Amino acid sequence: MRIFIFLILFNFAFGHENLNTLIVEFPENTEPQLKETIIDELQLECTSWRFAVETNNLSPWKTIPEECADYVRQYINGGAYKLDIDRVSSEAGTYAESMKLGGDGKDVWVFDVDETLLSNLPYYSQHGYGLEVFDSVKFDEWVEKGVAPAIGSSLKLYQDVMRLGFKVFLLTGRSERHRIVTVENLMNAGFQDWDKLILRGSEDHGKSATMYKSEKRDEMVKEGFRIVGNSGDQWSDLLGSSASIRSFKLPNPMYYIP
Repeated sequence: MRIFIFLILFNFAFGHENLNTLIVEFPENTEPQLKETIIDELQLECTSWRFAVETNNLSPWKTIPEECADYVRQYINGGAYKLDIDRVSSEAGTYAESMKLGGDGKDVWVFDVDETLLSNLPYYSQHGYGLEVFDSVKFDEWVEKGVAPAIGSSLKLYQDVMRLGFKVFLLTGRSERHRIVTVENLMNAGFQDWDKLILRGSEDHGKSATMYKSEKRDEMVKEGFRIVGNSGDQWSDLLGSSASIRSFKLPNPMYYIP
């Protein structure tokens, strides 16, 4: 029996397609210390990959690197993912508390839905945490169940910004045909009394998320609203025109939406 360890040397400047893979094969009698060193190197490479994902330094990618599958799974389930989300939400809450609102009902906080308010981990845990190419049909079947749980610290932030007097607009890439199940899912998960829920209409299909969400924020601004805060798990939730005064990026190493 032989043990195979895969080391991935990532080239962040050119993206996933240009990864160079070094395959190291160890006989059974390989020194344990050497094996540990190789495994540690892989851990560092995957940590570096995740850092590049979160800082938006990678080209568009379709799946996580196969060699980082265990790393991503452990990150999601081992507590680090929750700690990172909690920290983002805590910083957003501190910022929200610090803002002096205009008092005219025009100050808005925008929230994305998936992986921002609602967690789809029950779905992604069955699909390799991003190791599989995204299947829109299967994901829609999951959405239509309407059972995605709330992300706890996001629910607290949501409640806090409402208490502070912000208008709350939910801006999601979900289709308009999923409005009813999305409303029911959100309410069952504890999200109540939002001011607007914006979903993709037929005229929005085919647009990138960055374009679609920029256009919807443009409409908010034209209506006289001030976008004070924006929370999302994708850079496409946050970038583009009519950006908020301050944006908060939640971690998501499982998928990328341009």
